[in-house]
Amino acid sequence: MKLWGGRFAKETDTLTDHFNSSISFDARLYKQDILGSIAHVSMLAKQNIIPADDSKLIEKGLLDLLTDIEKGMITFNEKMEDIHMNIEALLIQRIGDVAKKMHTGRSRNDQVALDVRMYVRDEVDDLKALLLNLMTALVAISKEHTSTIMPGYTHLQRAQPITFSHHLLAYFEMFKRDYSRLNFTYDMTNSLPLGSGALATTTYPLDRDFVAEALHFNSVCENSLDGVSDRDFCLDLLHTISVLMMHLSRFSEEIILWSSHEFRFVELDDAYSTGSSIMPQKKNPDIAELVRGKTGRVYGNLMSLLTTMKGLPLAYNKDMQEDKERIFDSIDTIKMCLPIFTEMIKTMKIRKENMYKAAAGGFTNATDAADYLVKKGLAFRDAHEVIGKLVLHCVTENTSLEELSLDVYQAIHPIFDQDIYEAISLATCVNERKVKGGPSTQAILAHLEKAKAFLAHSK
Repeated sequence: MKLWGGRFAKETDTLTDHFNSSISFDARLYKQDILGSIAHVSMLAKQNIIPADDSKLIEKGLLDLLTDIEKGMITFNEKMEDIHMNIEALLIQRIGDVAKKMHTGRSRNDQVALDVRMYVRDEVDDLKALLLNLMTALVAISKEHTSTIMPGYTHLQRAQPITFSHHLLAYFEMFKRDYSRLNFTYDMTNSLPLGSGALATTTYPLDRDFVAEALHFNSVCENSLDGVSDRDFCLDLLHTISVLMMHLSRFSEEIILWSSHEFRFVELDDAYSTGSSIMPQKKNPDIAELVRGKTGRVYGNLMSLLTTMKGLPLAYNKDMQEDKERIFDSIDTIKMCLPIFTEMIKTMKIRKENMYKAAAGGFTNATDAADYLVKKGLAFRDAHEVIGKLVLHCVTENTSLEELSLDVYQAIHPIFDQDIYEAISLATCVNERKVKGGPSTQAILAHLEKAKAFLAHSK
């Protein structure tokens, strides 16, 4: 008989048991469920709702059960539906009817809300640590490439010369925002729902603040209906992971391009590449491609839970059981992606010479040539037209701005002088961009100091 079976005249059908059960996936909440129950029974004893001796016996039984679960000695029962009923049933088997007092003053509705919030908090802490490892790797690589010149792109066309450090630190800033979103998610999660009951609290004199302090929550949910039906924190988590995966996917796309024969900017380590079953020459960026591909499943989890929640009346509905598989899958996915992505970029070989060669082609210094004319007194729009004509000449003659003679420059406009060659050298183009946030070595070193300070503060 189910623990809730008093109302029912017969057992549920086997198909119903299987369809209704969540133990196959919510078993991972066992630790949170047990710790939450310990805090709850401690409060019940403090409030003289149950005897102190009963509370101590229940607490010891729960701790022993936790130990046995973590040793792999426990098998959960699908007929008990979920982790909450399994824990209670197992405890009753071990310590007898006193265990039945554990559920006094609470419902599975506020119990599961508590477990999921505790689980999300723990996982957010893990994700923050993994993300900081990736950001630390980016800073370390960036320190080695403050003078490594590469082309910057718009529309995937070579645009202006930058440094490899400048490119990497753009992703550092993305990940820094992801880190902030993780902190926000933690804060939105960190409110205690226990005490909300099924939907309308209870007639027992619960001390919710005591439980909140015991479980390290910084507040309690102020409305019991909201306490059991809120899954915004799950959506916050899924949104945060989705944005983080989007950033990893963009980075992966660039690594895939850079490792191609057409770019040859980087070479991935053999440990993070795969081969072809038919083409012996192939070295495929499968890790980056899988990260890019797995982003879609995370997006799907976010949209799935948004769709589940959009039509639910207050308060708890069984539909909400769908939240856990969505967050579990997204957490598992991002926790798989972050470590291997970090190791992939730490071990990849940077081909500086190919980056420089690419920056030297494609007229990435054309804007600097126009700026040269502006500094000589021309209006920018006129300078733009002059350089456009020079670029057209170079394209026609299959040459570059650096290779043009001064006579050709002066035939287009007499204002050109010998100093044009220094003005359009790639080193000048990069290092004269000293504006805060720019690609010059000076600006990058300042950015790196801020990045290192952020990492030091965050750890």
